[in-house]
Amino acid sequence: MASAQTRLSQAAARKRKWHINRDLLLAIVVLTPSIIAVAVFIYSFIGWTFWISTVNWNDALPDYTFVGLKNWLTIFKGTRFQTDLRNLVMYATGFMTQCIVIGFLLAALLDQRIRGEAIFRTIYIFPFAVSAIVTGVAWRWLMRPDTGLNLLLEQVGLGFLKSRWFSDPTWGMLFITIASSWQFTGYIMALYLAGLRGIPGEIKEAAQMDGCNTWNLYRHVIIPMVAPVTFTAIVLTGMGAIRLFDIVAAMSGSGQAFSTDTLAFHMFEQTFTANRFSISAVLGAFMIILSAFLVIPYLRSVRREIY
Repeated sequence: MASAQTRLSQAAARKRKWHINRDLLLAIVVLTPSIIAVAVFIYSFIGWTFWISTVNWNDALPDYTFVGLKNWLTIFKGTRFQTDLRNLVMYATGFMTQCIVIGFLLAALLDQRIRGEAIFRTIYIFPFAVSAIVTGVAWRWLMRPDTGLNLLLEQVGLGFLKSRWFSDPTWGMLFITIASSWQFTGYIMALYLAGLRGIPGEIKEAAQMDGCNTWNLYRHVIIPMVAPVTFTAIVLTGMGAIRLFDIVAAMSGSGQAFSTDTLAFHMFEQTFTANRFSISAVLGAFMIILSAFLVIPYLRSVRREIY
């Protein structure tokens, strides 16, 4: 009897091992093409970008003469690059603040189960379905000095609020964030709404029974509990700020004295207008480094949640 039970347990163990090996082999077969594609089309090209940034390819003809950090120093000393960094800080501040704050407020409003919630949810998230180029063209018309918003303000008696909008050489970048946040806020709203709906109702009821008013409920309970959503929103909006190109290209280009220039638009012009491929590679590599400061902490937080 004992030997029969031993043989049965051994057979069951072999069967489990066979199933595990089969699943492992199936996973390898399914994932290998994706792994190869990612390695070739993402990481190899990232490495190629960093390599090109260290050679002397600044003409239509390739030149792979190694020059070290010469191209990096050329870019860092340039006035346009320094202006791009200023614009990046200005844009990121305005864009991230508007998307996160307004997105959370809209989600908190919809979380109250208001009448017509589905309609409002559709209206809020619809701009995210519109391409950035279309958004840029529409807002370029709205922010032209002689049409759009200025004309509306003048007709309703608020002409003193008229502005040069994105044509302003000092604050033009902040006005562009209005168009960008109009498009992206709905997506952040959807993230927050999912987070708010995931909070158990018992927690809210317990806080209210302990005497929490609405302000304290959000401040001490709800906002801390949706902190992972906020972190995700920061990463998404931060990445959007770093790679900003399409809306600026459609609205203003680099602007007066590069007032609305961006790293991506600068890179585009260096590549396709000036044929300075090594210089543009420096800009691309610099954007990758900036993105790493957002992506790496995010991946580490995801890893902590898994393990």
